[in-house]
Amino acid sequence: MEFKSYIMDSSAVNRSLTRISHEIVERNPGETDLSIIGIKSRGTALAQVLSEKVGALGVNVETAFLDVTNYRDDLAQNIARTAKSSEPEISVEGKTVIMVDDVLYTGRTARAAMEAIIAMGRPAKIQLAVLIDRGHRELPVVADYVGKNVPTARSEVIVVKIPPYDGETSVSIWQK
Repeated sequence: MEFKSYIMDSSAVNRSLTRISHEIVERNPGETDLSIIGIKSRGTALAQVLSEKVGALGVNVETAFLDVTNYRDDLAQNIARTAKSSEPEISVEGKTVIMVDDVLYTGRTARAAMEAIIAMGRPAKIQLAVLIDRGHRELPVVADYVGKNVPTARSEVIVVKIPPYDGETSVSIWQK
């Protein structure tokens, strides 16, 4: 892959996450308990940061991390969906659940995450927060909270770097 450009540096990512945390509180007035669930892998780091920022605004936040691999529609149909739903295990029954991912592209990961969350119980609401929305949807999925919209070509790749997975915080675009 060939590097094209940086889209966001560390301070831009932080500003976006701060804005998203305020939007979450504003769009859920009166909510005293929220469940923020990060979609593995980089969604988990973003969910942790969002949980801290929303918590600092006076809202109780329960944080969990979700591996949606067994819920993806591109796996063989005979794979049993027996994986642990979230870490730590939480109850989503009647709660507002905010799924967090790094990049929204086709919508298939978000669909898998919704299916995994619904398998855990019946939430009152499911919302989606993403750092980057790059378009090219294959499913009718729209994020409730977006850090930045980045129109891309299908031949381009968005790379999100965030600790603890990477040594820096940034978003860049690469050409395949």
